[in-house]
Amino acid sequence: MSAEHVTVLLNEAVAALAIRPDGVYVDGTFGRGGHSRRILGQLGARGRLIAFDRDPVAIAAGEALGDARLTLVHQAFSHFSEELDRLGVGQVDGVLLDLGVSSPQLDDASRGMSFRFDAPLDMRMDSSRGETAAEWLARASAQEIATVVREYGEERFANAIAKALVAARAGEPVTTTGQLAALVEKAVRTREPGQHPATRTFQALRIHVNRELEELSLVLPQCMARLGSGGRLAVIAFHSLEDRIVKHALRDAAHPDEPPAWVPVRASELPAPLMRTLGKPVRPSAAEVAVNPRSRSAIMRVAEKI
Repeated sequence: MSAEHVTVLLNEAVAALAIRPDGVYVDGTFGRGGHSRRILGQLGARGRLIAFDRDPVAIAAGEALGDARLTLVHQAFSHFSEELDRLGVGQVDGVLLDLGVSSPQLDDASRGMSFRFDAPLDMRMDSSRGETAAEWLARASAQEIATVVREYGEERFANAIAKALVAARAGEPVTTTGQLAALVEKAVRTREPGQHPATRTFQALRIHVNRELEELSLVLPQCMARLGSGGRLAVIAFHSLEDRIVKHALRDAAHPDEPPAWVPVRASELPAPLMRTLGKPVRPSAAEVAVNPRSRSAIMRVAEKI
């Protein structure tokens, strides 16, 4: 059974967009519509919200709202510009990206994203297309598995986990979350107190199967290019790999190709910045974390188009 999804940084994220009643906004990750509902609540009759999501269940939840101002797009947000073109939308006034996996996806055993349930090892955010985690593990080499687990899970026992997986599949395919969790648990010698040995491996495989970091790297420049003057981009990340990509993209947009300090260049000759960052990164309050422990790792960065 899926737990109710609690929207992270709801007030802070929507406030960061500085909603104009007649504006055009994009929610790149509809989820269960927490942010979108709040945005719609601040839009007037002429306002418009375009919401992307890869998950067919999320799209169905959006359709149930029955709001004519809401346009749903069943696509990964890396198709941002392509889909806006299809919809006849040029510039937008704000974009919100709430990254990572949603609580309903984690809590639905059939999605195969959690080691808390023994279920088919799927892990796809879009269950209607693409390769499952089980299918990838069946064909990937030990080196490929180790690289994914090390880079996306920051797992120091990646080589041992990869060898264990390859040895196990020689006997029978690794097709369930329970099989995977048990294999990883045997391969990981030590783990931080309170953390399941398979936590990092499951995260790594989910990120890989869904191309989450590649998708993020692709969408950020598209978002910034489509924002009108004064338009806002707000991005909520949940782990260091995501946040690093966001931080570097915004930094590069705010300070493009700056030469070394000793190079004599006039200010007028420097490339113009595309964005300016607004304030410091925002984290959930202690009160929010107490109500929703899954929010504790969230960090939001906000920038404005110049």
